[in-house]
Amino acid sequence: MTSGATVRALRYYPIKACGGVTAERAHVTEAGLEHDRTFTVVNADGVCLTQREHRTMAAIRVAVTNEHLTVRHPAAGTLTLAVRRDGTRIPVTVFKHIGHGIDQGDEVAEWFATVLGEPCRLARVPQDHRRQTSGLHRGTAGFADGHAVTVASLASLDELTARILERGGEPVPMDRFRVNIVLDGWRRPHTEDDVRTMSIGTARFGYAKRDIRCQVTTIDQDSGEKPGPEPLRTLATYRRDADGGVAFAMKAAVTQPGDIAVGDVVDVHEWELGHSASAP
Repeated sequence: MTSGATVRALRYYPIKACGGVTAERAHVTEAGLEHDRTFTVVNADGVCLTQREHRTMAAIRVAVTNEHLTVRHPAAGTLTLAVRRDGTRIPVTVFKHIGHGIDQGDEVAEWFATVLGEPCRLARVPQDHRRQTSGLHRGTAGFADGHAVTVASLASLDELTARILERGGEPVPMDRFRVNIVLDGWRRPHTEDDVRTMSIGTARFGYAKRDIRCQVTTIDQDSGEKPGPEPLRTLATYRRDADGGVAFAMKAAVTQPGDIAVGDVVDVHEWELGHSASAP
């Protein structure tokens, strides 16, 4: 069952569309890495705001515990608030998901309004949040675009980098893809697309679908600037999906919560039919 891959990096994003947090180990819940996309910023209509409309969200640094949330941005300074797990509920729409979130109060709403330049509120996933995700393996998720976990391998990034350089472009780092679990050890690019079920540490995952990428991948995740058309320009030359768009990484459902850590071995229990497991 050992696939030859190990976990190289773990990263979660407490507030949807804002900066991520790198971790050496993480608890995996049914909705993904603990604290991942637990919060989202919504506009006056309850629609989640993302880097598609506000690139500067990439430059918002975030720290979170079970009790407190801290946000930091040059335009508004640093704010720490107590996390509200119950209280006033506000509408939250995340693409096709329509639900509610726990409003986190006026102070943080004003902080985000200063940074983003429009009225908005910060909402947290309620404890009775129920959301079914789609794909080959179904599960649940917080305020992620659609699935609990995103997984990519360094071999996939290496292939993309080589193709970008051939076209005279500038390579992009893995953080452009806002991946939760980065794997190392596979020689063949996009081997993660062929995984159907796998375990890492004490957690288990089921493949949902390939991850169709958007313009957020062209935004520098440190500065919030948009330096050019990569990686979408190059991905379009060899990673077009049959249903439209270009793909990089795979999305997965959590089929068994548990704990994972950098260095953990990836055990693949089931591959896509026709996969050559002899040389992943």
